[in-house]
Amino acid sequence: MYPYLKKKFVIPTVAAGLLFIGTSFKEDFFEIAKQIEIFTTLFKAVNTNYVDETNPGDLMDKAIKSMLGSLDPYTVYFNEQDVVNFKINNTGEYTGIGALISRKKDRLIVREPYKNYPADKAGLKAGDEIIQIGDVLIADYKDDASQLMKGTKNTKIQIKYLRQGKTNTTELVLDEVDIKSVPFYGKIDNKTGYIVLSHFSRKAAAEVKDALEKLKADGATQIVLDLRGNPGGLLNEAIDICNLFVPKNEVIVTTKSRIEKHNNTYKTTKEPVDTEIPLAILVNGRSASASEIVSGALQDLDRAVILGSRSFGKGLVQRSVDLTYGTQLKVTISRYYTPSGRCIQALDYAHKDKNGVAQRTEAKNFNAFKTRKGRTVYDGGGVLPDIELDETKMSPITSALLKNDGIFDYATTYYYKNPNLGDKIPVLTDADYAGFKQYLKTNKISFDTETEVALKNTLAAAKNEKIDETIAPEYQQLLAALEKSENTLLDKNQKEIRNLIQEELIKRYQYQEGLYQFYLKNNSEIKKAVSVLNNQTEYKTILKM
Repeated sequence: MYPYLKKKFVIPTVAAGLLFIGTSFKEDFFEIAKQIEIFTTLFKAVNTNYVDETNPGDLMDKAIKSMLGSLDPYTVYFNEQDVVNFKINNTGEYTGIGALISRKKDRLIVREPYKNYPADKAGLKAGDEIIQIGDVLIADYKDDASQLMKGTKNTKIQIKYLRQGKTNTTELVLDEVDIKSVPFYGKIDNKTGYIVLSHFSRKAAAEVKDALEKLKADGATQIVLDLRGNPGGLLNEAIDICNLFVPKNEVIVTTKSRIEKHNNTYKTTKEPVDTEIPLAILVNGRSASASEIVSGALQDLDRAVILGSRSFGKGLVQRSVDLTYGTQLKVTISRYYTPSGRCIQALDYAHKDKNGVAQRTEAKNFNAFKTRKGRTVYDGGGVLPDIELDETKMSPITSALLKNDGIFDYATTYYYKNPNLGDKIPVLTDADYAGFKQYLKTNKISFDTETEVALKNTLAAAKNEKIDETIAPEYQQLLAALEKSENTLLDKNQKEIRNLIQEELIKRYQYQEGLYQFYLKNNSEIKKAVSVLNNQTEYKTILKM
């Protein structure tokens, strides 16, 4: 939750944000000025007259979030500290502990420590639960507790954490952390280079170029670019990455808005590295935004074969607007279109259902477009790969296991039961998988499927109406049937789930680099990409070369 703003700062900050909108749309200036005046007088009246003491910052925070929440999830307000974090995400540089952290109730969970960074050096492991930072108990700290572990280089911070139920302490020494856009690159075989692009920071294009040139120098004559799970980032980096593979002055993306100055055409501006090297790009349902610009543009230009599953479908462009007191507004200003004219935006935020959920464009409403060489491609629902792979699609039961940390928590338990694997690749046996299923049952890990949630809500309503005892037998029968169904789904999707457990375990023993090394020889999507590249007849047929 955002830190509270002081009372005297609240109204000017919001007014500045609203006035920015007013200057952008002068034809609506009177109406906007009118609404500002109404809001200001209302805000003063509430704070002056309400029966209990109010917190102006808290009220304003909720007002801003509610207002922006009616638009799209990408239009967001940043307070001063959020602005710092936003810059970190875009530059890839900050001073901190070098670990992926998430909050879970009254503690911080170490999701992944990065090798040789402060958290790793201090002995923290994935699954550790931080309960105290310095003198601050996480349970008592309602703001972003990860900020307590940021500061100047060499700052020492005392940490108290739980590991497998036991309380431990350690000392973190903050250091510079450089988050790579390209966390890994290497050779799959003698002629195939592999580049992982995890996000689009300001160094993304430079890092991809460096990897590409080194792989070519090492004998790579074909490339697999992995964009799976890449949520996007900076638009200009996406253009520059395309520019590595296509000539100068090629249109990569256009943006269209109802405001003329936001309408732009973006072309490549540099000499390419290689316009001929065969290229395969991997995407999945978590490849979004800038990832879709790269994959969509290179698909439209018939420059790469796209493999995987349909991408996320984010065709909206945001711009950061500086407000007062060091705050910012990140606001959606336009839609982007690939070279063929496609907008791959999947959700229509202008039309929401009765629950406020944006509607997904139906396939029957997709529009057809042509690539440069006449291949048919479609808009409206992300980038559809040239070759769809079932392996990149995720079943609902698997998605639930990732969301509820069933796989993550089991991997933590497995790691401490098997601490001496060293550099060996963890192999999940049938007995291990049976143990995983029992672990889920013993720890009562909920899958929270739509059916399960509806069933729980029914029981809650029955308790409120004091008829729960009447329906108890039927409820237990339904619950048992549901648990049996979920167990069946665990078996049906066993291969997919086992792969994800194994990948999580590899990171525990060998860090992120070990996982990518494992991918080089074992990942089925990568194998398919290499197969297509090796079969030049198939490759050229797909691209109509």
